[in-house]
Amino acid sequence: MGTYKYSAEFRADAVALARSSGRPVSRVAAELGVNHETLRQWIKVADEAAWPEAVAESAKDAEIAALRKQVSTDFVVVVSSG
Repeated sequence: MGTYKYSAEFRADAVALARSSGRPVSRVAAELGVNHETLRQWIKVADEAAWPEAVAESAKDAEIAALRKQVSTDFVVVVSSG
């Protein structure tokens, strides 16, 4: 299965069209000849680029949640074996 490369300009235009058209992302993607999940990913990347502080904050939140889960799992193991 091959991969397709799209120019940055095409991606930006596709994102702009999806945002401004009011149509479902899947329909816009079909009209452009790209997979709807590909277009969704481009939109997500564009949103993250527009709000870098929000992305950083959500990354911190995800890291904190992962660390809490790890600590609770380690705690259960220590308590269970101790």
